[in-house]
Amino acid sequence: MPLRTSLAAGLVLLALGSAATAQDKATAPIPAGTLAIMASKGTSASAPVVFRAYKRESELEVWKKAAKGYVFIKSFPICRWSGQLGPKHRNGDRQVPEGFYSVAKRQMNPNSHYHLSFDVGYPNAYDRAHGSSGSAIMVHGICSSMGCFAMTNGTVEEIFAIAREALAGGQAAFQFQAYPFHMTAENLARHRSDPNFAFWQNLKEGADRFEATGEEPQVSVVGGRYAFAPSKDPKREAAYVTRHAMEEARIAALATEAPAVRTTYSDGGQNAFWAAYVSRGGAVGDISRPEALAFAAQEVILTPARRRAAPVPESVWTGWVAAAPRPGETPFVPAYASPRDSLARLADPFETRYADSLPRLLRDTLGPDGEPRVQRPGLVASAAPL
Repeated sequence: MPLRTSLAAGLVLLALGSAATAQDKATAPIPAGTLAIMASKGTSASAPVVFRAYKRESELEVWKKAAKGYVFIKSFPICRWSGQLGPKHRNGDRQVPEGFYSVAKRQMNPNSHYHLSFDVGYPNAYDRAHGSSGSAIMVHGICSSMGCFAMTNGTVEEIFAIAREALAGGQAAFQFQAYPFHMTAENLARHRSDPNFAFWQNLKEGADRFEATGEEPQVSVVGGRYAFAPSKDPKREAAYVTRHAMEEARIAALATEAPAVRTTYSDGGQNAFWAAYVSRGGAVGDISRPEALAFAAQEVILTPARRRAAPVPESVWTGWVAAAPRPGETPFVPAYASPRDSLARLADPFETRYADSLPRLLRDTLGPDGEPRVQRPGLVASAAPL
């Protein structure tokens, strides 16, 4: 075979081999262990899915629909995300978006330059209403982010497979919820002075609704805010109303004691699992701006915590009450039982009756023989009518 012909044949084989590899990763099955978790929770690979991402914790959760609502399946550690906590505003700001997004089959990319990926759907209606710009925000492989949720190649293969099977099972589009952190009352109270607090309160409405009802939130945008349709099930709607009211009350209560902080980053973060893995020599691919990770999640205290005084244990204060005074100490005498100036009794809050106080005052002015200590005729003569 001539050299040119053999070289051409080799290139064709190489191209076919690359295509086969790409096809293999895009069609890889969901691991048996994950399928077993789904089965144990009354769901399956073909059931609808919801993904929930948290930047502060660098986690991506998988929830699947079961008979009584969505159930948690598992969590994946995010290898890299960029920017700060808070929503994305413009192209090139390296911000990972926050909000409620929708992913249809057309947004799945089996031939991604980042191993495998899907586009989360930024900008959505909320982002456009606020003039935000940018595009191509992905969940993808290769541990490098410029505004994306970057996973390792192995984890993105499983995530891609879970999403693919849900879409193949009939789900028209799956919801992707992106949050700054787990939307707990504690986290909201701590970040109450952050400029994004009002936006995060709006996100919490959707988060509480999902967790209280087990239903995918039906999202729209009204007046520049996320709006969520009420559940068609009155009991589930009541569960949401109760949960959200309790969470709002807890935020208000915690705000009286917890410090107010702002969490800052040099440029995004990484899950501690991958940080430990890399420190032991593990390979995750090209990590974007690894030097920035040393300055991830720095908390700036805006308002110090207000500490309550620790209560005195009962065993201590009962001992104080029972103990006799030590030598040199004055025993405790209640204020109402202590001797005071006679005239002060007229203003005593415990002796509010004038008729009770004045006779004592007069008695205190008499000597042992009943005669006035000081001859003051006007005062003594006035005692007769009483």
